[in-house]
Amino acid sequence: MEMSEVKWKKSSFSGDRDECVEAGALNGKVVLRESDDPEVIVSTTPAKWRAFVLGVKAGEFDHLI
Repeated sequence: MEMSEVKWKKSSFSGDRDECVEAGALNGKVVLRESDDPEVIVSTTPAKWRAFVLGVKAGEFDHLI
C-alpha cells in the first residue's frame, strides 16, 4: 500500500479548516500527517497510539492547548 492509498481521517472538531492532524493506517502502523503539509508523516504502533489517545481523553495534554 502506498501513502496515496491511505484513507486519512481528521477530527470532526476540525470543521472545514485545513489546519489539523489526520490519521490513517498503513502496513499495520498508525500514520499521522499535517493536513496543511501532507508530506510530514509520523508513524507509530497501534499500542502506542492507543496509549496516546487514552492520555488525550484523560486530559493529560490539556495544558498544551
